[in-house]
Amino acid sequence: MRIWIKDPLAILADGAERGFVVENGTIAELVGRGGEPPAPVDRFFDASRHVVLPGLINTHHHFYQTMTRAHPAAINKPLFPWLVALYPIWKSLTPEAHRLATRLALTELLMSGCTTAADHHYLFPGGLEDAMDIQVDEARKLGIRMTVTRGSMNLSKKDGGLPPDSVVQDEDTILADSERVLSRYHDARPGAMTQVALAPCSPFSVTRNLMRETAALAERFDCRLHTHLGETKDEDQFCVEMFGMRPVDYLEDTGWMNSRTWLAHGVHFNDDEVKRLGHACVGVCHCPTSNMTLGSGLCRTQELEAAGAPVGLGVDGSASNDSSNLMEGVRHALMINRLQYEVGSVTHLDALRWATEGSARCLGRGDVGAIRVGMQADCAFFTLDELRFSGAHDPLAALVLCGAHRADRVMVAGEWRVEDGLPVGIDLARLRAEHGDMARQLFAGGA
Repeated sequence: MRIWIKDPLAILADGAERGFVVENGTIAELVGRGGEPPAPVDRFFDASRHVVLPGLINTHHHFYQTMTRAHPAAINKPLFPWLVALYPIWKSLTPEAHRLATRLALTELLMSGCTTAADHHYLFPGGLEDAMDIQVDEARKLGIRMTVTRGSMNLSKKDGGLPPDSVVQDEDTILADSERVLSRYHDARPGAMTQVALAPCSPFSVTRNLMRETAALAERFDCRLHTHLGETKDEDQFCVEMFGMRPVDYLEDTGWMNSRTWLAHGVHFNDDEVKRLGHACVGVCHCPTSNMTLGSGLCRTQELEAAGAPVGLGVDGSASNDSSNLMEGVRHALMINRLQYEVGSVTHLDALRWATEGSARCLGRGDVGAIRVGMQADCAFFTLDELRFSGAHDPLAALVLCGAHRADRVMVAGEWRVEDGLPVGIDLARLRAEHGDMARQLFAGGA
């Protein structure tokens, strides 16, 4: 089946003014101004109302945190006190709560134009040993691409870390399950719907040896590595006191300073560290909404990119963002970076690039993140019908500057996964009711 996505109102692609042809889940042809597809098509989709983007790619999230959004125990706190308040609450996470949280977060992301999502799941209270299996199952049902990251924590409060004993695992258990998940789900081929990364949580929740052993396992299975790093000044101080070095030195000491690695946040890097990260092609996921919510600071996006580090975009957890909307995150990224740099040097196209091609590089994927021949047919379609867009003259800029937050249609691998603003096969009212009930039952009462 050859489908012509025909005559978009605007499109973020070169040489595709009249759209593109989708065949077997990939982009087969671009149709330039005044052109026609070179071969017959079976049908076409009239995109004349739509601004078309490559599918957005979310490179950092914590799906389970949708259960504790705007929680009174944690609001108005910086990172460390925020975590201390929530860890005792999160220990109540059950398999069914995790499933509903994953389903809701993925649905939110899809509706915002996201076609590939990476979730950093590191919380394994007793009974949640199948957390990765649950996430893969939910992503497959929704038809969204996903990088599941087998996260981990083994440095608890009694050992000098931050999390309580009830949510950590021992090193042998972590490594054994990491290998199981990789063997079962990691697909390194182009067009893969499911990939696996390994993701010890942070310097203040894992041991040095677990970091080293995880890096060795990633090398053996040819997968990506992910962790939080450089998010707050408290983390810098912790690393110096616990390990005798700053976070980037710790990263290098544990064998993580390479192109397999992408980091969440990357706020507090000095000039030398930025150069070293760029030289090693370590990616950084910019999380503007979370960084503003927790008051963590500003990611040095321009310096990192100039040094050679891929920069992507992430919404981060839904308890430090309180939303799972990546298109909203694009606007936040533009605004916060204009506070840091000259207005003319950060444009809406930069913010969109971070959420597409930059994020794809962070995940090590060369098959998504752009509308080009041979790429996967992952696209987000937005309309400008709402009042907020009336009077807008540049459609691509309008999506970001006027605050687009909900896609009208979303295509993944050539299949419609959102139609007329609604996710295919999902009863939104039922999902809202079931998720909300679960959040109240398990998490409303605090510890």
